[in-house]
Amino acid sequence: MPADPRVDFPILKWFGLVFLAVLVPCYWVVWGGPNFMQLCDIALFLTVLGWWTRNSLLLSSQLLACFVIHVLWCLDAGARVVTGHFLIGAGELTAYMWMSDYSLFVRLLSLFHVFWVPFLLLSLRKTGYDRRALAFQSLIALVVMTMTIVVAPHFTTKNVNFAFEDPIWHHRVRNSIPLHMFLTWMATVAIMYAPGHFALRWIFNPPPSGKPDAEAAKG
Repeated sequence: MPADPRVDFPILKWFGLVFLAVLVPCYWVVWGGPNFMQLCDIALFLTVLGWWTRNSLLLSSQLLACFVIHVLWCLDAGARVVTGHFLIGAGELTAYMWMSDYSLFVRLLSLFHVFWVPFLLLSLRKTGYDRRALAFQSLIALVVMTMTIVVAPHFTTKNVNFAFEDPIWHHRVRNSIPLHMFLTWMATVAIMYAPGHFALRWIFNPPPSGKPDAEAAKG
């Protein structure tokens, strides 16, 4: 879908560019390069590209990529602040936010999980939701997860994109890693992407009200 020349993000596109200019070197030094293989981190780059190109497909697909994981991140961190306990397991999502071994500034950069989804929702109010987003983001996830099992083991021991350990039972996968990754991809699409796709399609592109439009009336 070509960019609508009437749509622009004059503030968000510059904010995103500056934010990445700060985040990338900080994350690279503290968390390491393989961290950028995380789907939620890749979403930052593709979102900023979407703001600059005014591309509805990019923005729609990255909202699918972010929505569930960012909401879970916020709930987990919020539960830790309010109750002193993590909501999800032993804090697999947000425990690092309380690790004083890491720079406070770098940890605070992760607060993008709080505001990135609202920014994307505001963006889609201008562009509308592209119905190809589910297929496009599913393809991105498949490519990234495939790269994860090929590349990540050579550079990190982290469980990038849950490639080597499932997030529920924490079973460490030693054999059949490609099968595990394929099943993880299917679960990601079914649980994280598909529900959001149908909800966003309904919110931003609601079904017709039943009233004939001008062209139909002519016919």
